[in-house]
Amino acid sequence: MRINRRILMTMAGAAALTSTLFTGVAHAWEPTKPIDFVIMAGAGGGADQIARFIQSVAEKKDLTVRPLVPNNKGGGSGAEALIALKGTSDPDHTLLVTLNSFFTTPLRQENLGVDIETFTPIAMMGVDPFVLWVHKDSGITTFEDWLAKVKSEDGQYVMGGTGKGQEDSIVIAWLEKNFDVKIKYIPYKGGGEVAKELAGQQISASVNNPAEARGFFQSGDVVPLVAFSDERLPALPDVPTVKELDKDFSYYNQRAVVGAPGMSDEAAEYYRDLFQKIYDSEEWQEYMKSESLEGLPMNAEEQKKYWTTQVDRHKELLAEMGE
Repeated sequence: MRINRRILMTMAGAAALTSTLFTGVAHAWEPTKPIDFVIMAGAGGGADQIARFIQSVAEKKDLTVRPLVPNNKGGGSGAEALIALKGTSDPDHTLLVTLNSFFTTPLRQENLGVDIETFTPIAMMGVDPFVLWVHKDSGITTFEDWLAKVKSEDGQYVMGGTGKGQEDSIVIAWLEKNFDVKIKYIPYKGGGEVAKELAGQQISASVNNPAEARGFFQSGDVVPLVAFSDERLPALPDVPTVKELDKDFSYYNQRAVVGAPGMSDEAAEYYRDLFQKIYDSEEWQEYMKSESLEGLPMNAEEQKKYWTTQVDRHKELLAEMGE
């Protein structure tokens, strides 16, 4: 099953794409204490950056009566966060910032007993593409150069990414299969650490999201070679897509907020209205543009359908990896 962003946008429906998911209404329910804003990744990566930016917009605009408190729980490829949400004693004050490990970790770690269908859909804030990066001193300037280098290393070429069986390793495994190469993969706790390791030449390449590599790209330390997106990224217009290499593949990281299992309907509606206001804000729209995020707004029902589609797709991708 090859589900790209364009198909997902069609699935989401025209009404959702007008960004009118929820209407601003007075809420009978409001949080009575700080909101545990759990991030299922380590510090410095894309999910962490997004969560903290969202928190800053909510605070700046005084959008909620109690603060969002970022709380990194990236252990076990996000298993720590999923367990925390599943076991929370206060679901109405517990939110989760997700990435695709929301789908892959329960599939890979069935002993967790986590069923994502029990979680509460809140908001899809965007989708984040992947890009292949190398260090500026590598001498590599094109994907063809990179491919020749990897083949010459005969299985010793080193790449880094976030966790095993997570997004980065899925993309790298796809590269191995589709270009007949072998890569030595080193897992790290978060995308921020991966970006630093590439900038420090401790690894030879990465598939960081644009936001994770942005600082090192702006300083000239890393070079983008190819994007795993349906179309060229506005922030990287000279970087070709994998589809331009005649490979029908694209891969995006979801940047979404979900509520804990058992969250009340009243609390869910409060948070949906809150995150719609953040999504519609000038600050978030500019952030998406600067960080190469693409909009994919959905209502709660559409998010549930999206989860099902992504679970099916990731089952296939993990099976191809031998997971």
